[in-house]
Amino acid sequence: MSVSNCCLTAFQWNGTPKGHEAKLANNNCYITSSANPNPKTAVFLIHDLLGWDFLNVRLLADHYAEETNTTVYAPDFFGGESVDRDHVLAGRFDKIDLHGFIGKNSREIREPEIFACAKALKEKYEKVAAVGFCYGGWAVLRLGAKEHKSPLVDCISLGHPSLMIKKDFDEVAVPVQILAPEIDQAFTQELKEYAFTTIMKLGVPFNYQHFPGVEHACLVRGDENIKGEREAMARGKNAAVAWFKQFLDDE
Repeated sequence: MSVSNCCLTAFQWNGTPKGHEAKLANNNCYITSSANPNPKTAVFLIHDLLGWDFLNVRLLADHYAEETNTTVYAPDFFGGESVDRDHVLAGRFDKIDLHGFIGKNSREIREPEIFACAKALKEKYEKVAAVGFCYGGWAVLRLGAKEHKSPLVDCISLGHPSLMIKKDFDEVAVPVQILAPEIDQAFTQELKEYAFTTIMKLGVPFNYQHFPGVEHACLVRGDENIKGEREAMARGKNAAVAWFKQFLDDE
């Protein structure tokens, strides 16, 4: 399991988030809705290493809300902390203690909070989609695992995931979408091939999107000055929206 330094390469979108902050379960949470959201559906967004209040994450949540006509929840799963953004934006990756940060926010530590937030959403909404990027990738796989007798979510989408293990793919039991940049030290070619061949055998709807020529993290923090990254962000957003609509729309 690993998180790549390249997932920290940041480009901040322009714009002002439209939502507000409140609580989900016991976690602080960014909540944003369309003008007249479907009261039966929600999207659960699990942030990457830069945290729940990073501008790009909130603007992406706003897009999901408007384009799926629903309410989007993006809780904080780092206890109010994030990787040092000044170092990130300046490219000073040697100043970032990734090992220590991940140690404080390990799967074992944060999984109970993530499950609690999903359960709170399922108590309120009939259908919930979950999407996670980088750090959030392992989390949405766990939300979609077969161990949950009552499903915690109705579909999942994961973009350039990290910290996952092969068992996470073995046990997914809900419709799954993977958004996979070509260049990715965390979601390696071996793991990509394992995920693809494994999920194909599980009998669940599966959508795999390949993003040639771009790097891990481009789907949230792609730089418009780097060839293909802005297009990849738009394509990734559109792919996730289309996926959510398939499983959130009223039958």
